[in-house]
Amino acid sequence: MKEKGAAMKGQDAEALDISLLGKEYHVSCPAREQESLLESVAYLDQRLGETAKKTHAGGETLAVMTALNIAHEFLQLLHGRGFDLPSLKRRIGHMQTRIESMLAQQEKLF
Repeated sequence: MKEKGAAMKGQDAEALDISLLGKEYHVSCPAREQESLLESVAYLDQRLGETAKKTHAGGETLAVMTALNIAHEFLQLLHGRGFDLPSLKRRIGHMQTRIESMLAQQEKLF
């Protein structure tokens, strides 16, 4: 992915060349969002590759299948049926307490 330095018509947007599944695309993006865009490109490229390997689909079908999978995962998280962050935090806190307790017992031995 090589970056183009030309600003777009007085805005803070710049033109970028990105690559998805080996195909180059020319996009415009505000300079402050370039890092996020490049992270999104890397994530999408990975997901497209995974879907292609599983389904042997290509082109528009591959793009639609990948988009549906990502949208489904997003909605699961949005509606709370996916990753349960409060529960994870409680479990980590419980593990931390147990570890600290075990370390305190070890210190008494020495």
